[in-house]
Amino acid sequence: MGFFDRLWRNVIFISAALRTLRRLRNNTPNSTFTTADYIREWAAQRPNHVAIYFENRTVTYKEWDNAANRYARWAVDHGVKKGDVVALLMENRPEFLFAWVGLARIGAISALINTNLHSQTLAHCLITAKPKHLILGAECAENYISAAAHVNFHLPVWVEGGALDGARDLSSEISAQSSDSLPYSIAGGFTAKETCFYIFTSGTTGRPKAARLTHYRVINIMNAFSAAAGAKSSDRIYIAMPLYHSAGGVAGLGTTLTVGGSIIIRRQFSVAAFWDDCVDYEATMFQYIGEICRYLLNYPQTTSERRHKIRVCVGNGLRPDIWQDFKERFRIPKILEFYGATEGNVLLFNFDGKPGAIGRVPGFLRQRYRFALVKFDVEAELPIRDENGFCIEADIGEVGECLGEINEQPRSTFEGYSSEDQTQDKKLTHVFKPGDAWFSTGDLMTKDKGGYFYFVDRVGDTFRWKGENVSTSEVSEVLTVFDGVKEANVYGVHIPHTDGRAGMAALVVEDGFDLAAFYEYISTELPSFSQPLFLRLQTEIHVTETFKQRKVDLVKQGFDPSRIADPLYFLHLQKSGYVPMDDTLFKQICAGAFRF
Repeated sequence: MGFFDRLWRNVIFISAALRTLRRLRNNTPNSTFTTADYIREWAAQRPNHVAIYFENRTVTYKEWDNAANRYARWAVDHGVKKGDVVALLMENRPEFLFAWVGLARIGAISALINTNLHSQTLAHCLITAKPKHLILGAECAENYISAAAHVNFHLPVWVEGGALDGARDLSSEISAQSSDSLPYSIAGGFTAKETCFYIFTSGTTGRPKAARLTHYRVINIMNAFSAAAGAKSSDRIYIAMPLYHSAGGVAGLGTTLTVGGSIIIRRQFSVAAFWDDCVDYEATMFQYIGEICRYLLNYPQTTSERRHKIRVCVGNGLRPDIWQDFKERFRIPKILEFYGATEGNVLLFNFDGKPGAIGRVPGFLRQRYRFALVKFDVEAELPIRDENGFCIEADIGEVGECLGEINEQPRSTFEGYSSEDQTQDKKLTHVFKPGDAWFSTGDLMTKDKGGYFYFVDRVGDTFRWKGENVSTSEVSEVLTVFDGVKEANVYGVHIPHTDGRAGMAALVVEDGFDLAAFYEYISTELPSFSQPLFLRLQTEIHVTETFKQRKVDLVKQGFDPSRIADPLYFLHLQKSGYVPMDDTLFKQICAGAFRF
């Protein structure tokens, strides 16, 4: 990085950082301004401005404010008060936003429930949240029916937009309520340090946990994203991500909500409708997850993909192997990549758009950002400690786990989960000095001399084979560059009588995929220890509702053809290529007939 290039990047960083700090300076835990007050504020200042675009509906800020008041009054009528929890199970639509804003106005907590959950997993979330009521979108009735028998407490159910045996009609109750503001004695007297949401983790490595988000934290996240994107009141952000998750429902929503702009919401992401929606609703921004970008690139070209008015897209997980292709094909002026977690206390932005980086902190500001990368033992899945028991900072270019310092500064707090035990499990102590505490992100990263940070893998995804660490994300990037590979999900599987885990890749490929050429490609592009020993060809890669790849079930199924209907292949080095896996070959591998 030359002098002038570094200067230019520093100017961009400082400008964006100052813009963000100005937006956050009035937000304190003791402030009486809460998340719901944004709606009241804009309803008074620009009542007729369209706040929400949804299908063929528009909702102004005044209409949103009125609807939220009705939900607040309904909740009060049914005994909901400050600190009580109400669960919200509903697809993306305006009523979702009306409900949580109304609940927030009386100090209640909205537990935002994943609309793709069923049976015992859904029941687990409801039991964890302990709500006094459940607001149920009629479109999610089957989800609730599958879980009802597993819920071990009485839970009144209110259905919006339909009917369900044993549930009450929320729509008629809401319409009967007054839209007038509630008196201060009911809708006042609480501060930003009160809990606004329980947002559940994606559950990729276990059952979902309920992360606690206060109004203070929600407002900080919303304003940080809005300032980073340079949002204006004329902006419209397109959100196809679920509103029950912090990416869509807090960061995406807040990007324009905090400046009185507009949001465009879609029930569910559709690759076919994405660019048409952006054009039809005149979106100026959209929110992405890396896998969405890959889906869009794999989709045939459309006439609308370059006719949009997008000026910036905001998201995370856009991998370097497709970054430039995505930017150029779809004519995206600016990509704003970030790093953060719903419950975490580390937030990074890549303000200047360096491909592949998740964020940057210039060296002269490093001490002001209280997080660190520490050396990490992949096999033990623990930070490496020195002879005094302290963690060791990772060197430039070395992979380390990202930790965020927990201290008394409001922006460095860790608000944790609904369970105190789960909260303590994410804390590391005695990190750099006696008595300190740091949040364990569970994310492995590297940093370069320019202050840029790069995501490597989740702890537990990186594995060791032949004495070397294998990064699943880095191998995936190499595999997807090969012509014919549309998607790749890489993970490690155990082979009896061997140490570590061998690489396996689930691939989605095009017709005519050349397996022999693929072997030649990985032989030159990947070191031997990183080359997938097993391949599994799937019609689609299974992902979470926030488009994170699922690996747990794949790891459990391993490479056993009796458990897997998909085509399986084994890297047979003696035959210089991949060969089909059958029961005989499986038994030979497990019996130790091959040396690895």
